[in-house]
Amino acid sequence: MTFAEATDHFLRYLEFEKNYSPHTRDNYRRDLEQFSQFISKRGRQFTQRADAVSQPEVRDFLSSLIVEGAARRTTARKMSALRSFYRYLYRQGIVAALPTDGLTAPKLNKPLPKFITAQDFERLVAVPEPVTLHGKRDRAIMELLYSTGMRIAELTSLTHGQLNWREGVLRVIGKGRKERLAMLGRPALAALDAYVSHPEYRGREPDAPVFKNRFGNRLGPQSIERMILVSGRIAGLAQKVTPHVLRHSFATHMLDAGADLRSVQELLGHTSLSTTQIYTHITPDRLKKVYDKAHPRK
Repeated sequence: MTFAEATDHFLRYLEFEKNYSPHTRDNYRRDLEQFSQFISKRGRQFTQRADAVSQPEVRDFLSSLIVEGAARRTTARKMSALRSFYRYLYRQGIVAALPTDGLTAPKLNKPLPKFITAQDFERLVAVPEPVTLHGKRDRAIMELLYSTGMRIAELTSLTHGQLNWREGVLRVIGKGRKERLAMLGRPALAALDAYVSHPEYRGREPDAPVFKNRFGNRLGPQSIERMILVSGRIAGLAQKVTPHVLRHSFATHMLDAGADLRSVQELLGHTSLSTTQIYTHITPDRLKKVYDKAHPRK
């Protein structure tokens, strides 16, 4: 199997088995293509065979990134892409050995997740026009992201069949097509109902997308990212706001209010508790509560 064919197989696996977003799959494709070009420039036409790569060649590729001044996070991501790619090929019996074994990516300093305050969210969600179809849609998108902590790919793939209006929950299909339940707060339910009840809204069949563009097709993630970014600027927020910032805000505010880490892990759809632990950073409000509760001379 050629390297290009193996790459196509791997990307289909990420799409249909792992349910990775188009953005993530594009990153994997670019990283693998860059590696292919690096080896080819060294006079090795390895691209005709997927199993013709050695560990020193992978090491040289990573070293070249560092020499060229690539950020640690970029180098680590490309290493992760190669490791995932060859693990998949190994499981499929396409390669007999892993050229990535024994190689480690640069260690990263994990920054604290960025989030906005509840007051800032109120300013953000007040930006969309409250009477037009698209205004109601944009407000519902913000409310859902903040109410559930959903990833943007999970929101754009949301269909009417995943909504349980009576119970106020929705069935989220996350990474690896794993399902979980997300709770809808009253503001999110009200905003969503206002959107789909608008006279111009069409298509409430179980398999129809909930969020649509002006042509009635599924709304894409880039449109949502742009809408939230612009809304944050209009609201005058100092913090750059993205869908993932709203996910971070959901988790941070849940923990600040006393939710246990395991519950937040389930709501976010994290496989590992260690991933959720990044949200246990100390916010000023939580620090003040702990101080007022515990210090004898508060």
